Amino acid sequence: MATVIAIANQKGGVGKTTTAVNLAAAFALKKKRTLLIDLDPQANSTLTFFPLDGITHTIYDVLADHQIDLAGVVKPTKTPNLCLAPAKISLAKLEAMLVGQFDAPYRLKDALAPCRDSFDMILIDTPPTLGLITVNALVASTHLLVPIQAAYYAMEGSDDLLETLARIRSRPNPDLKLLGVVLTLFDKRTNLARDIRKQVSDVFGDKVFKTVVNKNVRLEESPAYKETIFTFAPDSSGAEDYEQLAREVLQRVH
Repeated sequence: MATVIAIANQKGGVGKTTTAVNLAAAFALKKKRTLLIDLDPQANSTLTFFPLDGITHTIYDVLADHQIDLAGVVKPTKTPNLCLAPAKISLAKLEAMLVGQFDAPYRLKDALAPCRDSFDMILIDTPPTLGLITVNALVASTHLLVPIQAAYYAMEGSDDLLETLARIRSRPNPDLKLLGVVLTLFDKRTNLARDIRKQVSDVFGDKVFKTVVNKNVRLEESPAYKETIFTFAPDSSGAEDYEQLAREVLQRVH
């Protein structure tokens, strides 16, 4: 049964989508059957692989009315072993639609259940909020991975995220584990980055991954070319960082 990892941080601009896309690609390159679920209405993970006008059904159709199952929206990408459950801006309507529904936090978990045996790794790219969409991701997941940007205010909102994690564990998903915290956009030339690394380590201890994702121009460019870092710049430090992170994640989950 698949390991399901929610990639979440309600702070925007911390590299959630970059991490979701490239970690998924790294798993696929390691011959892991991988599914990336785009649960962010901005649909940036989806745009890395497909033009939006070519997509008929999305994860919104699965979660909104149960008329389409997850297998009906999953699309294989050009990366072998990697599939995507796409999103569009229509996903932004989901939270308002789910308010008051008795099964609101469980929609994604229920949708995933029939597919869990078809994949080794399932990654969920979440929006930069702690609303019902992110709650769905956490309820459906076995693990939480938190990207934190190595910049001022890096820890802003971390208390809220940890509180949400505790609430999810207390009732709807007691088995949810904090897989770890990964520092992103890390500039090793600066004292600030080193100070932030210490600050994050003081809070999260051994949950901080040894791998950091260094600031890398090729990583920033690759989404514009609709490619993962492994096809766009396979010899770059960005590709090396995400390959190392994938290896470290697999060591922690197995």
